[in-house]
This record gives sequence, structure tokens and C-alpha cells, in this order.
Amino acid sequence: MRFGVVVFPGTWSDTDTHHVLSEVFHRQGEYVWRKENDPSRFDLVILPGGFSYGDYLRCGAIARFSPVMSAVTDFAAGGGIVAGICNGFQILCEAGLLPGALMRNDVLQFRCMWVNLRSETSETPFSGGYPAGQVLRVPISHGEGRYFADPDTLRELEEEGRVVFRYSTEGGQVSPDSNPNGSVNNIAGIVNAKGNVLGMMPHPERCCEQVVGGTDGALIFNSIIDHLAS
Repeated sequence: MRFGVVVFPGTWSDTDTHHVLSEVFHRQGEYVWRKENDPSRFDLVILPGGFSYGDYLRCGAIARFSPVMSAVTDFAAGGGIVAGICNGFQILCEAGLLPGALMRNDVLQFRCMWVNLRSETSETPFSGGYPAGQVLRVPISHGEGRYFADPDTLRELEEEGRVVFRYSTEGGQVSPDSNPNGSVNNIAGIVNAKGNVLGMMPHPERCCEQVVGGTDGALIFNSIIDHLAS
């Protein structure tokens, strides 16, 4: 399996993501600069976290116009697996690959903490390796992670089973107190209609080794690897 990690000016979780996939999961990959125009050599493309273009204008709004995003759009349209983490999620929404938007946290604070995520479906490439209802402990690190979408879009996401993760308690209860940023319906991650593009605000690449405090993120990456292997 070959993976590509997209890098924009201001990206800073690219090395974490590359380290995990190459050193923990022993997969071959490379960094993909913003001017890349052909990601077809990859099985997986990841848009990692950070502050692309300094978050000027709006998170992800400038990165969305980088040449690589046209290539990523074509890659996804052809069935390629794409994952956007944190700023990557913001970019995917700005580019129209995922619906909705990420807004300023309702607490008006940057939140850097561990949260609990309840898996809502096992029917995606990103969640097929563990059952729906399982709770994962994954860190967040964002100031604009409050997911928002209009009522029609929300209804579509819910009815089509495209909400992959929700913020929850350790026991899996979805509640206002377990929501760190005010995301509508406690949404932490969604997929597109085809199911091959994931956007999530929490950082699974930061919890794949026990030395950093947890390994639940490995469940997500292993799911992708198993899907591609099959």
C-alpha cells in the first residue's frame, strides 16, 4: 500500500501522519506538495492537520484552490480513498468533497484534549475493523472544529449512515457535556455519499503508539489498510 500525505504551507501534522503509516504500520509513502497534479500512484491520500496558509480568510479556504486539490478531487471521484484530519477536514468541506462547514468552537477557545468518539457505523473503509458503538479515545487540537450543516444536509447524513464518529462519554452516551466544540448532533467525522472520503476533526495519528498515551487511532488506520488489502 502506498500513501501520500499532502503538504500545504502551514501544514504541521504531516510528519506525525507519515511517521505512523511508515514506522508503525510499515507502509510506503511520501509527502505530496501542494503543486502535485497526479496522485494516482497512491492507494490512500491524507490531508493532515495544521494551519494551511495560516488559516487566512477562513480555515481551508485558500488551500482549497491549490493545484493538488483538483487532483485529489479527481482521485476521489475515481474511487480513491481520501482522509482529511482536522485542517484536512476543513479543506475537504471548502473544496466541496464533503458537505457542511467547520466553525469556531462554541466555547471560543482552542481545545487541545482527549475526547471519546463513538463509532456509528462499520460500513466504511475507515471503520470496518471495529463494531458500531465502540468508543475510541482520540485527541483533538483545534479552534474551529464545530461541525455545522443545514437541516436537509444533516437529515441526509443521518439517514444515509454517513456520520462515522460522534463525541460521546466514555460509556458511549452522546450528550452536550461530551461535545468539546458545539458540533451539531455531536458530529466528529463524516463520509461522502460514496463512502470513500472521510473528514474528522480528532487526530488518530496522535494515538497509535502507547508511548503517546493511547493506541485507539490504530483501529482507524488498520481499517483502511484491511479495506485496501481486500
